[in-house]
Amino acid sequence: MAGPFTLVPSAARTASGNSGPLGLAGTAVLDLEVAVTAVSGTTPSMTLSVTWSDDGTNFGAPDGGGDTFTALTAAGTVVKQLQAKGLYAQIAWAITGTNPSFTFAVLAAT
Repeated sequence: MAGPFTLVPSAARTASGNSGPLGLAGTAVLDLEVAVTAVSGTTPSMTLSVTWSDDGTNFGAPDGGGDTFTALTAAGTVVKQLQAKGLYAQIAWAITGTNPSFTFAVLAAT
């Protein structure tokens, strides 16, 4: 797998969701960059996490956690490097607040 590439394309999102499965093909390390370009609403907050799977269908968080980004509340860029914990990864986001909207993209490199 090559990188960097767009895992989640830039768009305004108002609800929780996920990226769908990303096959890691023997990758040991996953570098992620989240670029938030716009935030609106009352007390908007977005938490991103990486879940893992060996079959590409059933995803879960690692025992002991650690694969979650700090909650985002404003525009900016954050990066995180993770050790692969499965054959597939998925980016999940939870958006909360009153009428929240986050415009963001997620880039990945292996």
